[in-house]
Amino acid sequence: MPDASDTGVGEMEVGPAIRPIDFTAWSREDLERMWEAGLDVIECHRALAKTGDNIVGELLKLYDDFVEWDHYPEGDIWDHHSHAQFYYHAHPPEERPGEHGHFHTFLRPKGMPEGMTWAPLDDAEKPEGDNDALCHLIAISMDDRGFPRAFFTVNRWVTGDWWYAGEDVVQLIERFEVDTVHPSWPVNRWITGMFRLFRPQLEELIRERDRTIAAWRKAHPGVNVFDDHALEVTSEFPISIDEQMASIQAALEAKG
Repeated sequence: MPDASDTGVGEMEVGPAIRPIDFTAWSREDLERMWEAGLDVIECHRALAKTGDNIVGELLKLYDDFVEWDHYPEGDIWDHHSHAQFYYHAHPPEERPGEHGHFHTFLRPKGMPEGMTWAPLDDAEKPEGDNDALCHLIAISMDDRGFPRAFFTVNRWVTGDWWYAGEDVVQLIERFEVDTVHPSWPVNRWITGMFRLFRPQLEELIRERDRTIAAWRKAHPGVNVFDDHALEVTSEFPISIDEQMASIQAALEAKG
């Protein structure tokens, strides 16, 4: 289980950078929401560290063993009001060096804007129920200390969800909210705050996902890009909470 020996969040090289973010292009209201979310995220880390815990350890403390590929918690977390859903799991270390595991996050159709629907791909089966066509949003990579190290997106085959157009997924970022106590109030509050704090990068990350898919399809004609196991991670960027907060603060100061 990760060690909570310090409360800092390190930055690690994990993949090509997404396009630079111009924080001054965001409204003061949006920047203030990001700032407040950042304070929430930092508070969750601080409170857990007081008892030697961290985000990952808090989620796994009810389990005696941590098994690669298993979902934690069992059955996932699903907020039946917002229809946000997530789970934590790990790959073998050689597949994702420097990572302990990662969160996969989703939104179900009843949490989406009215009329939004999944892309009708050739190999996509029709969902059984009206709330079954999950949309994978982003994944959050965690290090061995239980701190976030990167965000990334994945190809459709990885999670077996339904595919939604990038600009539709961008609209869902603000709708991801887990406001439940089970299995951990700090973890649920933290993961919601991460979506708010890094909203500009998450939107660009999803757009980069679609640019990667388009480029891969062009380079591999005749191949079903969404089922091509040679393409797993479609976009990725390293995280620094300190740098994010500094950028938001600078943009707020620039706006007076």
